[in-house]
Amino acid sequence: MSFGSRARAAMDAYGPACVGIDPHAALLDDWQLPDSVDGLERFAATCVEAFAGHVGFVKPQSAFFERFGSAGVAVLERTIQDLRHTGTLVVLDVKRGDIGSTAAAYAEAYLHEDSPMCADAITVSPFLGFGSLEPFFEVAEQHDGGVFVLALTSNQEGPEVQQAVSDGSTVAGRVLAQLKALNGDQAPMGPFGAVVGATIGSTEEDLAINGPLLAPGLGAQGGTVDDVARLFGSVADYVLPSTSRGVLAAGPDVTALRDSAAQVNAELVRSL
Repeated sequence: MSFGSRARAAMDAYGPACVGIDPHAALLDDWQLPDSVDGLERFAATCVEAFAGHVGFVKPQSAFFERFGSAGVAVLERTIQDLRHTGTLVVLDVKRGDIGSTAAAYAEAYLHEDSPMCADAITVSPFLGFGSLEPFFEVAEQHDGGVFVLALTSNQEGPEVQQAVSDGSTVAGRVLAQLKALNGDQAPMGPFGAVVGATIGSTEEDLAINGPLLAPGLGAQGGTVDDVARLFGSVADYVLPSTSRGVLAAGPDVTALRDSAAQVNAELVRSL
């Protein structure tokens, strides 16, 4: 099945929430875990136990694993594999972007089924030019993966680039338009999505790209379900609102984590 088909099936089965796994030092401390590979491993294993097979989407943030070097990357590999084994879709937040053979190597690392770090989808940056992402799209299509392209991020520096105007349209608008063209009329939706922050307030851009819309910022970053409904309007059914600290704060108790994620999903299903 294509990533678009699998994403739609997961949304229908579990709800649209995408739960982040962000083992930064402060959160490890909150869970009374050491800021070490051992603490990272225990944190990740708890998240897998809580979420695998119970939510549709999980989004590990690669940087929080990479900071421990090769041992941390090994933990990330096991986490991805354990989650995918249960059918939970893994959106690996790596925000890669490069050109030529280097982009192709990144694509092979994260989207090729033979790679130990293969995820269901990854995040990428288009700001070396949208065409530089072609290797990611090609490998994703070959292996039924997904790609989420940064479009309208919620950080305060984002508009400097994303809302710059060229040939009558913004950079973000051009990214969204090209994603729409790639997805075409694939049903139930295409495999190529956009990252649109849940906390950006409003936008006049066309978000109807016939692909999934990853919306980080729900919960601790200030985004609400009402914000998601208002921002995405008629395309809210394509949105994967992402929350990390809002759910992870319930840990390290597995049942509490699972219940927190279920509550978020229930509220989203009622409201979107």
